[in-house]
Amino acid sequence: MPLRDAVASLPVADEDRTGYNRERSFGTWIDADRDGCDTRAEGLLEEALEVTGRCRLTPGTGRWYSWYNDQYVTSPRDLDVDYVVPLAEAWDSGA
Repeated sequence: MPLRDAVASLPVADEDRTGYNRERSFGTWIDADRDGCDTRAEGLLEEALEVTGRCRLTPGTGRWYSWYNDQYVTSPRDLDVDYVVPLAEAWDSGA
């Protein structure tokens, strides 16, 4: 089957977030090496241009560069470090 026919045959449905619960469905960050920093914090610390915090990163304790929009970010809450497609969006789309 040609690719265009295969793509055309894919089902299309409305997004549906019914039943989505991030913690229950996907778990939380872990501290695999037991150094007190979970995996998300370790990734942020590794990628920081500047950092004044340790593990418990809060706004103002670090600075990161976003390649996606050519901006500097100082709040770790503004960064998604784990997914190119957010889990909720993947869930909505049937993943």
